[in-house]
Amino acid sequence: MYNQATKELVNQIDALKKEKNAVILAHNYQIGEVQDIADFVGDSLELSRKAATTDAEVIVFCGVHFMAETASIISPDKKVLIPDLEAGCSLADSITAEQLREWKAAHPGAVVVAYVNTTAEVKSECDYCCTSSNAVGIVEAIPEDKEILFLPDQFLGAYVEMMTGRELHIWKGACHVHENIGEINLAEKQKEFPDAEFLIHPECGCSTSCMMKSAMYFDCKDGHVYSTSGMLSRARESEAETFVVATETGILHRMEKENPGKKFYAANEDSVCDYMKMINLENVRDALLYDQFEVKVPEDLAKKAWLPIERMLQIS
Repeated sequence: MYNQATKELVNQIDALKKEKNAVILAHNYQIGEVQDIADFVGDSLELSRKAATTDAEVIVFCGVHFMAETASIISPDKKVLIPDLEAGCSLADSITAEQLREWKAAHPGAVVVAYVNTTAEVKSECDYCCTSSNAVGIVEAIPEDKEILFLPDQFLGAYVEMMTGRELHIWKGACHVHENIGEINLAEKQKEFPDAEFLIHPECGCSTSCMMKSAMYFDCKDGHVYSTSGMLSRARESEAETFVVATETGILHRMEKENPGKKFYAANEDSVCDYMKMINLENVRDALLYDQFEVKVPEDLAKKAWLPIERMLQIS
């Protein structure tokens, strides 16, 4: 239950949202209070696409900076606000457009596939975008004689290699949160919850070990590798009553709301993204009140960055 101060904040946000004709988006990793006041909760690209279908004039994106950029690319006529400008992303920051141009120059003719967790400038240098749920399908759609540069997540890239049998050139980037979810953590949790299903994000450092059925640390007999949306679907559809979840801990709030009676535990309780947790009810209210922290991708750059997203959508 909300205390009085929180109730007043929620009421202020509701009133401002109506006044400004705004829609509030919250990524699955946001704090529970922010998820609860959002119009839509989900993954970054999914949220941007939903916002584009509304008649809202303002998008308040409770996520990190590249997500707000993606919303600006998809909805160029809407004002996109991020409640905290410092909410960045270690994975998106692991490669710059200049680094990508140098990498491309070393592999002329290669097809560039970028995880959506990248900046608009990096997207503008790519041939295809992908999400964690469709990365395998995007790579499979590229002719086998084509060299592929996959960026920026090394663990998602290794997972795609394993699933497709293709040899990729993979950028050595990683999400600092997912990178630290390792095999030993999962082995300890498996002993603690022997009857649980394990839901593992392909960005995690343990995902490829699970796909190889490695018995050294974690035998993975009840392990499933899913995107965040896949995890949510599996939690709803599975007959299991207990789940251990290997991704950022914010998703547990939504899982618990959608599945009363089931129990969810973090594979690693320290898997918390400080950037995601920068956004709170106060700065959501202030974003609406002052129209502050607009994220606007310039038109020329937005058009270039939209092309790899559009190609992805045509395939998937």
